[in-house]
Amino acid sequence: MPEGALEIDRISKRYGDVVALDEMSLTVRPGEMLGFVGSNGAGKTTTMRIALGVLAADSGEVRYNDAPIDRTVRSRIGYMPEERGLYPKMRVLDQLQYLGELHGLSRAEAGRTAESWLERLGLAERRNDQLQKLSLGNQQRVQLAAALVHDPAVLILDEPFSGLDPVAVELMSTVLRQTCERGVPVVFSSHQLELVQKLCDRVGIVQRGRMVADGTVEQLRSSGPADLTVHAPQAPPDWADGLRGVSVVDTSGGRTTLRLDETADDQAVLQAALSTGPVHEFSRNRPSLTDLFRNVVTEEPAE
Repeated sequence: MPEGALEIDRISKRYGDVVALDEMSLTVRPGEMLGFVGSNGAGKTTTMRIALGVLAADSGEVRYNDAPIDRTVRSRIGYMPEERGLYPKMRVLDQLQYLGELHGLSRAEAGRTAESWLERLGLAERRNDQLQKLSLGNQQRVQLAAALVHDPAVLILDEPFSGLDPVAVELMSTVLRQTCERGVPVVFSSHQLELVQKLCDRVGIVQRGRMVADGTVEQLRSSGPADLTVHAPQAPPDWADGLRGVSVVDTSGGRTTLRLDETADDQAVLQAALSTGPVHEFSRNRPSLTDLFRNVVTEEPAE
């Protein structure tokens, strides 16, 4: 199957009077990793389930490689649900092989691929164990292997890092990045925003079923409010009062944190600080993804 982008084009979904999705749109390009973030109930899982064909949209379209997704394409999607969906009493290797066959692999090929992923994910010695006998973190690794066993053309993961220890997080991060490097579009939802900021090429922030911010981390951070830290030890507490477009966020230990809007002149701020005496620090701080998320997303009712 040729490489292509996953496109979710203005999909909407209602449950009675509840609007789950309101013309949700996003695109994940070949070899790109998109972090999909939002509060609980914002519409992330509903979007993923519609992309997989588990739910039907009321309107809009999901496409891969510029064509509507059909059964053949869906068989090439790797999906990792937030709730573990494997068979607890089935042996790990047997169910990975079974899932590979469901996705169209021969029995021999499914067995080889399953063995390869178990080795890659550090689970080779547990291949003959029942899933329920593994730790929750190792069950999560098996869930990832299940999403990858058929060499997917698209990878969709719902909270894949939930419950993982730092070693497992690093392993899964490496696997996802290597999957992207093969040209696979990868989209995953997560509440671990520092991890999203570190891993993802782009981030989409969803609120009440709509995409409200979409771009690279740097683009999103640059679009947010800029804070300025000024260390002027001789400055009086009110030295920044009256400066246009400037509000004081915090003052402590001779350091003042200022919030500048689009009308502010940072050079005027510097001159005002210098007029009080020496300035030991004058640095602009862009908001983190966590700050942006806090500013953009408010509490929402659950889906």
